[in-house]
Amino acid sequence: MLELAVLGLLHESPMHGYELRKRLTSLLGAFRAAFSYGSLYPTLKRLKDAGYITEDAGDPDRPVPPLTGKRGRIVYKLTAEGKERFADLLAQAGPETYEDSGFGVHFAFFSRLDQAQRLRILEGRRRRIEERREGLRETLTRSVERLDAYTLELQRHGLDACEREVRWLNELIATEQSGKPPSVTTVGGFVPPEPQAPSVEEASPAEPDDSRKEEN
Repeated sequence: MLELAVLGLLHESPMHGYELRKRLTSLLGAFRAAFSYGSLYPTLKRLKDAGYITEDAGDPDRPVPPLTGKRGRIVYKLTAEGKERFADLLAQAGPETYEDSGFGVHFAFFSRLDQAQRLRILEGRRRRIEERREGLRETLTRSVERLDAYTLELQRHGLDACEREVRWLNELIATEQSGKPPSVTTVGGFVPPEPQAPSVEEASPAEPDDSRKEEN
């Protein structure tokens, strides 16, 4: 799945390896733990050997990120073959896209999929999380008397996380079925207020004071 993520980011614009790593971290959010960033440069080399990306020496006057050495100047660009490879990987909606890493990467590029593909992945992910939820419920029911308090809380935490994700997926699926894009909120659920129209006093220039004219 790291291959898909790298190709998707380079589809947007050429990047240094350092920039790619930062974008992967911000793009994938909670799902980034499924990746080993130590495999980033080996993956870039493999993609280059396959003809999916090219390397450019970059601008010699451009500042290089600290501790990156000569490699920090290399700019990676997507080729035409790389664009085709990205489209092929993104269109795959099999069971691997329902797991944590596969789902996270595909969801990051959902805007490039059609509605039917998005729904197939969302519904598959929901089934997978519901299976995980039921497994945790069964474990808690069978082992509640044998688990210590901390292990029990850990199991409950996992169950709560599954419950939240199922609710989130239900909302996304309902939104997709309605044909509307999901609503956007900022961190913490805060939605910026709509710009307010100016009041009559603000919209209209102030009229001259006639009383002063009469005094003159």
